[in-house]
Amino acid sequence: MAGTPRLYSVVLVLCMLGVGGAGAGNFNKEIKITWGGGRAKILNGGKLLTLSLDKSSGSGFQSRNQYLFGKIDMQIKLVPGNSAGTVTAYYLRSKGSKWDEIDFEFLGNLSGQPYIVHTNVFTQGKGDREQQFCLWFDPTADFHTYSFLWNPQNIILYVDGTPIREFKNMESIGIAFPKNQAMRLQSSLWNADDWATRGGQVKTDWSLAPFTAAYTNFDADQVCVWSSAGSSSCGGASKDDSWLYQKLDSAGRRKLKWVRRNYMVYDYCADVKRFPRGLPPECTA
Repeated sequence: MAGTPRLYSVVLVLCMLGVGGAGAGNFNKEIKITWGGGRAKILNGGKLLTLSLDKSSGSGFQSRNQYLFGKIDMQIKLVPGNSAGTVTAYYLRSKGSKWDEIDFEFLGNLSGQPYIVHTNVFTQGKGDREQQFCLWFDPTADFHTYSFLWNPQNIILYVDGTPIREFKNMESIGIAFPKNQAMRLQSSLWNADDWATRGGQVKTDWSLAPFTAAYTNFDADQVCVWSSAGSSSCGGASKDDSWLYQKLDSAGRRKLKWVRRNYMVYDYCADVKRFPRGLPPECTA
């Protein structure tokens, strides 16, 4: 989930130029706190989870289940105020040296300036597929829903039901797609002031610590759960498997174009200087 430092030097300026409910899961049952000690807390009978970062450490959690495909929602309220240098990462990841991963990373900001949403897709340990966006609302004022749709046809990332990114299965032209490795949902709040805010130019102000992000309404009902025996069961309590075949319809494509036109601030597929030997094949497919 580590970012690429050179991408962050100009995106804040570009953001400033931009125009213009999930089901309630029980964190006690579905989530395991993995690091950070008392900085990660499950509250309100399992309805609320908070991660905190101070100068000593950040914190993180992961889902108890592993998934091989899924439609997963989480409502998150990001670190308010001056969050420069911090990163709230929310992602799916498999194990091993050739892992698969699907990322949301929320890059902290100075007060009054927009968050950058950094996204990436890794296949077999290879990423370098960064796309970055500003949000069209204040993500620290209230909870908003951030969603993964991952099925055999495509990966779509949503914010409050609006698609912001699509990565299609293009195995037919030799591009790897995450479909064989089970992944856990994970999240962490950590310090990355060497690159996170304006390419590392703005450092974390530790006098403002602890920094805290909050989570609620985890919904992983429409998923294929991977068992220790190496098999998966799809559908969940709803028994609705339509998400396994879901793609963007015409209305979804219009929304995706709206986001890209007004709020995208970096696209690896447009960075010809970064790829002097030619853009990655999925960019021209």
